[in-house]
Amino acid sequence: MPPNKKATGPTPVDAITHGDKRTNIPTADAYDLVREFAGTEGELDVADAAVTLAVHAGIAAADVICCARLGEFAQGDNHGEALGLLRKAHADLERDLSTLLGMKTRAGYSADPANRDMLQRAGRAMDRLMDAARTANAR
Repeated sequence: MPPNKKATGPTPVDAITHGDKRTNIPTADAYDLVREFAGTEGELDVADAAVTLAVHAGIAAADVICCARLGEFAQGDNHGEALGLLRKAHADLERDLSTLLGMKTRAGYSADPANRDMLQRAGRAMDRLMDAARTANAR
């Protein structure tokens, strides 16, 4: 692009702040379906998938909240930065994101499967983050 031309179109912050729900809402919906299946007797073998979906939906929701309130979001793998931004944007939710990030490695990569308690905690944390993101997006 020539140096005197500006890029057109929405920035990532604009897209997230103004309702680009292509990642967070479908991920949360998928989590709900897997959580429902995992909640049936003897189906905890999909709990890792449900927790992983909750983690991703929670991260996306935190991005929406930060964009709506701060005009920026953490990009990359620095979870400390994401927690710091969320603390500035909505301190009450930092614990929820921290809970989800603490489950990320075990649910996604460990041979130690997620249990029913993790599944429930992940769901509650994701739900609070998603509720706040929907509210932030509505403004």
